[in-house]
Amino acid sequence: MTKISKNRKLALSKYDATKVYTLAEAAKLIKEITTSKFDASVDLSIRLGVDPRKANQMVRGSVSLPHGSGKTLRVLVLCTPDKEAEAKAAGADYVGLDEYIEKIKGGWLEMDVVIATPSVMGKLSTVARVLGPRGLMPNPKTGTVTMDVAKAVTESKGGKIDFKVDKAGIIQSLVAKVSFDSKKIEENANELLQTIVKLKPSSAKGQYVRSVYMSSTMSPSIQIDTKFMAQ
Repeated sequence: MTKISKNRKLALSKYDATKVYTLAEAAKLIKEITTSKFDASVDLSIRLGVDPRKANQMVRGSVSLPHGSGKTLRVLVLCTPDKEAEAKAAGADYVGLDEYIEKIKGGWLEMDVVIATPSVMGKLSTVARVLGPRGLMPNPKTGTVTMDVAKAVTESKGGKIDFKVDKAGIIQSLVAKVSFDSKKIEENANELLQTIVKLKPSSAKGQYVRSVYMSSTMSPSIQIDTKFMAQ
């Protein structure tokens, strides 16, 4: 039998694992049941009633969290020389093209977001198999393929996150840090959830949002009542 740690027991004693909580309650509770010594991430796991194998039921997009994600993102901009100064001025960590494509081919992945201008997307085909599975491949739907690289960099640095449903029909995403006050955690989580609701595929039948759970890096998960979400 697996031994439960003292901190785990303490966390489990503070809430009812069989209960469904409101988003506001969960945002407060997550701070109480997180015992890690570092500033843990707060994540949502959303199970959708879609079949991701069908192209017309793929759910993906991006959202600018009202209070930021609390995470400092490293941004790579792949562009032609005429856009490099704009990208650097906006705060991009890495800017270039061919040299970075070669570095990625060699296994370099020290970035959290990749932004590209439309004209260079053809060159990215050589690293698509590396970037794609990691959710790093630039995509017009998430605003990471754009001529306005300054705006894209600013949004990414300011708390914009991308999300995509996986093969099991689940979206997992960071929404905050435990150090945020509960209201900010609630508002960030709500922004993500409402954005996902707006992206409901017309071909999806039945209940769209099947379940929502909130957890931190080292906490138990809290089930959230989805009745407040207009589906």
